[in-house]
Parts: sequence; structure tokens; C-alpha cells
Amino acid sequence: MQKTTKRIILMLLTMMLCVSGNMITYAQTNSDALHNAKQALDEKTRLVEQKEQEKQAVNKEIENIQHELESLYNTITANKDAMAKTQNKMEEINQLIEEKKEEIVQLEDKILARKDIMKQRAVAMQQNNNINMMINLFFESNSISDFIQRASAASTLIDADKDILTAQKEDLQQIEKDKEEIDKQEQSLEKERQTLAVQQAELDQNLQKRQETLTAMQEKYNSIVQQMALAEQQKAGIESQMKTIQAKISQEQAAAKARPVSASSSTPSNDTGVAISGKEMYVTATAYTPYDSGSITALGYNIGANPNMKLIAVDPSVIPLGSKVWVEGYGVAIAGDTGGAIKGHKIDILVPTKAQALQWGRRTVKVVILQ
Repeated sequence: MQKTTKRIILMLLTMMLCVSGNMITYAQTNSDALHNAKQALDEKTRLVEQKEQEKQAVNKEIENIQHELESLYNTITANKDAMAKTQNKMEEINQLIEEKKEEIVQLEDKILARKDIMKQRAVAMQQNNNINMMINLFFESNSISDFIQRASAASTLIDADKDILTAQKEDLQQIEKDKEEIDKQEQSLEKERQTLAVQQAELDQNLQKRQETLTAMQEKYNSIVQQMALAEQQKAGIESQMKTIQAKISQEQAAAKARPVSASSSTPSNDTGVAISGKEMYVTATAYTPYDSGSITALGYNIGANPNMKLIAVDPSVIPLGSKVWVEGYGVAIAGDTGGAIKGHKIDILVPTKAQALQWGRRTVKVVILQ
């Protein structure tokens, strides 16, 4: 009867340990999932912040380009106004040039008429020199008074010839001056028109380039906005996933509080069901097999020949080598090995097969150093 009771107790303890181990594994899985979700959320948050900074930078650049375009539009408008004024000025100058040309034609006609008069006078002068003319006037005059009048008229004619010659010379000089002035004004206006045309072409080319740059910046801005929207959507999905995980963890914690505390969860026991005590700590536990490294452990145990023995690898500064320990979900074992990756509060439990090592995975367990 006593043996049957012990067996029942042992079976109950084993079942409780299995359930406890599964719950811990499930809790660890949820904890890892929550941790991964937090990392993904942090990454998406950084991505959103980065895209927000990029969006602000591109938006600032778009504003600068728009200011430049506005300045270009103003300059182009001013240049077109200047070109219009120059065109008006050219039309006014052309009108003045036409008037000058008409004046030149009139002067040339006057000069031509004077040439005829001068030709007739020259012929008359050749036929009668001044002395003969004066003698003829004297003999042809009826009286002294008539002579004086005729002499005065002849003198006036001679002076008029001189005035005609002087006017002729001045008119010819004025024609040359007018022609030079017309040429200067035409050249000046043409040069100004060409300069304004070159400026207009440069402004149009610069305007086209800035418009192309603005289009590219707007496309980049739209792309960043789309990326931000996608990142925000993914972020919202991760936050929803985290809420689900946290709800599961809360449910597990509530269920754990509702369950009665068993001896196996509060006080470890050995295979006989007798409670054991010692220095307790929590560690991260992984699993390895005799085939992952050498068959001989740091304390000389041949785990290749004894793959089913209860043995763990430890950091000797935390758990002394050779000490006997109880590991939650594993049982009583000997701290008989070390490992390069086993530092601090970490242990590596020995299991006979790779499948069991994978099944164990990574857990956080309680360890009691028995001796």
C-alpha cells in the first residue's frame, strides 16, 4: 500500500512538473513573441520618424524651389516688360527714323533745287563778271537813284547766292549727322533687343529645369508619404499583435494566480517526493547532446558512453563545478561541464538526442544548488 501511494504521488508530481514546464515554455514563447514584436515596433517607429524627417526635408526643398520659381516668374515678367518697352521704343525710333528720312528727302530736294539755281547763276556770272554787270547797270539806269536800286538788287542777289551755298553746305552736314544718328539708334536698339532675347532664353531654360526639379521632388514627396502610410499601417498591425500577446500573458498570469500552489512549484522535490532546499536562482537554460562537442566533459565525465546521465554545463563563477543541482523541468543533475557560450546565469542541460534538445529550446528555469 505504501509503495502504491508513493507511485501515485510520484505520478502526480511528474504530471505537475510537465504541466508546469509546458506553461513556462508557453509563457516564454509569448514573452519572446512580445519581445520580438516590441523590436519590430521600435524598428517601424524609427522608420516612420526617418520618413517624417525625409518628408520635411523634401517639403522644405519644394518650398525653396517654389520661391525660386516665383522669383523666376517675376524676373521673366520684368524681362518681357523690358522687351515690350524696347519694342515700343524701337517703333518710336523707327517712326522718328522715317521722319528723318523724309526730312533728308526734303533737304535733298532743296539741295537739288539749289543746284539748278546755282547753275543758272553760275552761267550768268560767267557771261557777265561783276565789273561788266556794274557798268551795264550804270548805263542802263535812268537816274542815280535807279542805279543805286539796281546795284542794291544785284548785291542782294550776290549775297543770296552766298547764303544758298552756306545753307547747302549746312544741309549736307545735317543729312550726314542725321544718318549717323539713325545708324547709332538702330544699332543700340538691336543690341538691346538681342540682349533681352538672350536673357529671355536663359530664363526660359532655367525655368524649365526648376520645373523638372520640382516635379521630381513632388514625386519623391508622394513616394515618402506612401512609405510612411505603409509603415504606419504595419506599426498599427504590430501594436494590435502586441495587445493580443499582452492579453494572453495577462490571462496566463490570472490563471496562474487562480491555480492552487503545489509543492512542486514552491518547493522543489527529488524523485522520491521529498522536498529539497538550497541556494535558489533563475537562469536561462538551453540543451546540448554528447555529439555537439567532445564526449569528455570538463570534470572528465564520458557523456558519449552515458548520454542519459543528468549533467549540466555551467559558469563556475555562478554554479561551482561538481556541485549537485536541481533544475526545474529537468531534475537533479551534476554541474560537470563548461562551455564557451555559458557565461553568467546560463546553463546547458545534457539530453541524449538532438530532437530532445530542439524540443527543450531556450527556457528560463529555477535552479537550486543542493551541495
